Amino acid sequence: MALPQPRPGVLSIPLYEAGKSQIKGTSRVMKLSSNEAALGPSPLAMAAYAPVAAQLERYPAGDSGELRAAIAEVHGLDAARIICGCGSDEMFALLCRAYAGPGDEVIHTEHAFAIFAIYAKSVGATPVAVPEKNLTADVEAILSAVTPQTKLVFLANPNNPTGTYLSKDAIAWLRDGLREDIVLVLDGAYAEFVDAADYDSGFYLARTTPNTVATRTFSKIYGLAALRLGWATGPAAIISAMERLRAPFNVSKSAQIAGVAAVRDQAHIAKAKAHNSKWKAIALQRLRGLRLKAHDTVANFVLPEFPAIAGKTAADADMFLEKNGIIARRVDVYGLPNHLRITIGNDEEMTAVLDALASFMEGRHA
Repeated sequence: MALPQPRPGVLSIPLYEAGKSQIKGTSRVMKLSSNEAALGPSPLAMAAYAPVAAQLERYPAGDSGELRAAIAEVHGLDAARIICGCGSDEMFALLCRAYAGPGDEVIHTEHAFAIFAIYAKSVGATPVAVPEKNLTADVEAILSAVTPQTKLVFLANPNNPTGTYLSKDAIAWLRDGLREDIVLVLDGAYAEFVDAADYDSGFYLARTTPNTVATRTFSKIYGLAALRLGWATGPAAIISAMERLRAPFNVSKSAQIAGVAAVRDQAHIAKAKAHNSKWKAIALQRLRGLRLKAHDTVANFVLPEFPAIAGKTAADADMFLEKNGIIARRVDVYGLPNHLRITIGNDEEMTAVLDALASFMEGRHA
């Protein structure tokens, strides 16, 4: 008797590899592998979240209406053109389901967030990885990769795991160079950390063009990763298509309530951004002082490159950090085997990881 079989291609889709969170035999771990919020969530969000325990029998609002209104209020957007979901990941999945399928192509950059290719394959489309230049998205290369089969272009801006970004002018050049029937998706998971004068969040194009979507997450600077909350804004027609594909009640009541409080607590966000900027500068200075190549980053992580010398490689550094109870992120799966991605953590975590790397590079671990 024949057993049920998934449709062709499903079993060839790679599993997403999350950042490691445990070290065997170590009870106290400093986790710097998932770009989580160094200062945690807003106290106002935690206070708003607590009473939900007494209402667990009730379904959440299906349209996340109060949350969409709060997001629109803070960012100057139209609530009717916002959709909320289970992390920004769900936004990417809905866009692939709505606009791509077998025979279509979905473009992303060489070192981009792995989930873009996974979701493209999930709908039978072909992901197309475009080479980057100096670990930065290359607009000319992206435009050259476009074919009649291209339906979506995903651009993480800033990018994970490189921490690089494209300027407002470069994004406008990219949008102008794409066909009108291609959806440009600007993933702004780390947008709140950026203070570069030439950076643009993508909201302007999402508001003024019929083919651009900007996504955000509450998992990074807002510190609500455990609640799985994200959102997107874009043309009414695209948001409407996504709404028809999302699951009913896809955002929990706790996530909605905490999200409303979190997005309105911009004082906490400013504090988190200042902390990140301070430690990012310290980290880059110390890493470079250890003769490690460390590119500038506008996100909440650094990406030092280790030498291909026995005993000094990224793999060796990772093992040393784990022996000291610190978890960084190996990025081999992103085509960067000589690098480690290290989240900007709290004061204690940053002091520990930088001191540990100093010991490692200076050979004091022998």
